[in-house]
Amino acid sequence: MPIRPLPRALSAALLATAGLFAANAAGAAERAFIIPPPAVDEPATAAQEKAVIAGGCFWGVQAVFQHVKGVTSAVSGYAGGQASTADYDTVSGGRSGHAESVEITYDPKQVSYGQLLQIYFSVAHDPTQLNRQGPDSGTQYRSTVFPTNDSQRKVAEAYIAQLDKAGVYPKALATTVEPLKGFYPAEGYHQDYLVRHPYSMYIMVNDVPKVENLAKTFPAAYRDKPVLVNP
Repeated sequence: MPIRPLPRALSAALLATAGLFAANAAGAAERAFIIPPPAVDEPATAAQEKAVIAGGCFWGVQAVFQHVKGVTSAVSGYAGGQASTADYDTVSGGRSGHAESVEITYDPKQVSYGQLLQIYFSVAHDPTQLNRQGPDSGTQYRSTVFPTNDSQRKVAEAYIAQLDKAGVYPKALATTVEPLKGFYPAEGYHQDYLVRHPYSMYIMVNDVPKVENLAKTFPAAYRDKPVLVNP
């Protein structure tokens, strides 16, 4: 019988019972990959654009992009499956086709799509992990880019090929590029989760280091005050 991974809430509770261990591990739980910028990128446009990405638990990915200059919105949600299965309980079963995702609205004059991908591949998650991130496993935690147009698709595919060729990771990227069928915002309690629960042991171990790595690795792109879904 296959072993079903622990739900994230239970994993967090177990981590909380091991506070000393978790505190010692927090600094090493997430690390940044130092990677080159994309050789292919989109030109700046006057209109705001959207990007949809998935890289494990959406709590941490959302938190990272809420601190990126030029991002006007970062919403946790689901992408890859149908509207009828876009709820947390169903997605957590791992059979909906959805990935926990984040929809990013950004100003291309301040931050490009390629720059967002550089942050995504460097500090927002580990793109070499297949169907998992940290303590979470299942297809809902896969590393996936959901382009919103053909130009984004070309940039994403070229960047993945560039990074694999550069050899900056210990193994090949597991990131897929999938068509965007639709983006469905997650339940309200998932939004701004890091801001609202900064002392959750799960957040402290797995997600706070991501934001810290953003500030250290991309200081010119970092802003201290996050843009929130519910200010």
